[in-house]
Amino acid sequence: MESKQVPVGVSARHIHLSKEHIAILFGEGAELTVLKDLSQPGQFAANETVAVTGPKGTFPKVRILGPARGKTQIEISRTDAFSIGVNAPVRESGNIAGTPGIIVKGPQGEVVLEEGVIVAARHIHFHTSDAAKWGITNGEQLRVRMHGERPLIFEDVVARVSDSYALDMHIDTDEANAAGSKTGDVGEILS
Repeated sequence: MESKQVPVGVSARHIHLSKEHIAILFGEGAELTVLKDLSQPGQFAANETVAVTGPKGTFPKVRILGPARGKTQIEISRTDAFSIGVNAPVRESGNIAGTPGIIVKGPQGEVVLEEGVIVAARHIHFHTSDAAKWGITNGEQLRVRMHGERPLIFEDVVARVSDSYALDMHIDTDEANAAGSKTGDVGEILS
């Protein structure tokens, strides 16, 4: 049976901004500029950063990922959440209803978010051809063996399938530290 190997990307804390919030934080007409392309087609780390402040602390330079999204969302690790005093739930990206808010400051202004802070659920982006080849469906919960310095098995890894995705597993820094893994390592889908 063919091994179902998937490249791993470690996702540090970051923020996705709406066009409205980019204008408030960086000025009317401001556009995000590309620092580097990311593993998913059309996605990039921007040169721009913002400060993110919770009840107990601030992260002064949180990287913005582009392009602009429909809603602003901050993705942090559980350790980050404790550090700034936010009880961020584990959620799939985009599912921010009822999540904690936070203050976001840019060079031109600030936004007080009512919701939008999550710990991103670990997930794998599948191009539809990869998912079909392995019989995986969108939303399926998978188990993945990590072959890092401290091997372990992650459960409840969400399969996200689209023609616009490239095969890549995303875990946060806490999960990567637990497995002794880094970007570029390989995981093996078990089920």
